[in-house]
Amino acid sequence: MSDIGFGIVGLGMGKRGAQQAAETPGARLVVVCDIVEELAKQQADKWGCDWTRDFAEVLSREDVDAVGIYTPSGMHAGMAAEALDAGKHAFTTKPLDIRLAECDRAIRAAEKSNRLLAVDFDSHWTAECHRVKRVLEEGWLGKIYLADLRMKWHRTQEYYEHGTGWRKTLEFERGSAANQGVHFLDLLLWWLGDVESVYGRAATVAHEVEIEDLSTSLVTFASGAWGVIQTTTAAYPEQPTAVELTGENGTLTYVSGGGVTVTCKQETPPIDSLALPAIPAHIVDDMLAAINTGRPPTIDGPEGRRSVELFEAIYQSSRTQERVTLPLGG
Repeated sequence: MSDIGFGIVGLGMGKRGAQQAAETPGARLVVVCDIVEELAKQQADKWGCDWTRDFAEVLSREDVDAVGIYTPSGMHAGMAAEALDAGKHAFTTKPLDIRLAECDRAIRAAEKSNRLLAVDFDSHWTAECHRVKRVLEEGWLGKIYLADLRMKWHRTQEYYEHGTGWRKTLEFERGSAANQGVHFLDLLLWWLGDVESVYGRAATVAHEVEIEDLSTSLVTFASGAWGVIQTTTAAYPEQPTAVELTGENGTLTYVSGGGVTVTCKQETPPIDSLALPAIPAHIVDDMLAAINTGRPPTIDGPEGRRSVELFEAIYQSSRTQERVTLPLGG
């Protein structure tokens, strides 16, 4: 079996994707692409691959089988759709996009081309997040009543001004829920299932930007559980992100980078004794397995769309000051 050729586009966050493609057995980093020539040359020299400033050149290469998109969020799905239309597999860094219509465009392109579309939510490559899923699957907490998500991050004005300033614009970004918080929206959906309705509020409180830097929402899951979601980039000092799940038999607390604790009414075995599935090391590892075995990617297009739909519901509710029911249209 020949190596799978990768092209990586956008060499800010894409530096990590380039490294993964260059160092993973079975993958071959063919070309890197960035509009900043210096960045492209630097990564090409580092990994011994070709470089270009032209996305169309990446898509025209027969030795590129899969394209990783690490450009600003509002470009993700459109570029992925172009790659899929060119016969390539495609994956994006999170989120799949900031517009549902663009997500749907990419999903249709994947279906039409019979190629894979995936989203890189790196929490799915950690044992801690899979342990939470297993605790819930095994029913340790019983019926879940309440989920609290608290994401209180700090970002300076300089963070938003960096580079072209895309992070502060509605065209390429949407705010703390869509950019930073989407990691944890994805986890809530993975762990607890679909959201039925949302009451949301969003505001700009601490930065000179077009987007929100503070959101809060009350959600009702299809299971009947309630949720409270808080995201901000205006907190000082920054706090570790935490998700707390309260059920009829106990409480689980997940702290990003800090592990998982479970306290139940009845005695439970150690959480690290839970049997876990095989976990890909990262998105390139996951794409390789999906391409070579025919299984779906861990987070395919429709799954990646769900977190976009949730933050869009938060924003829509904030605009209308009304309860928003899901699913939303594209």
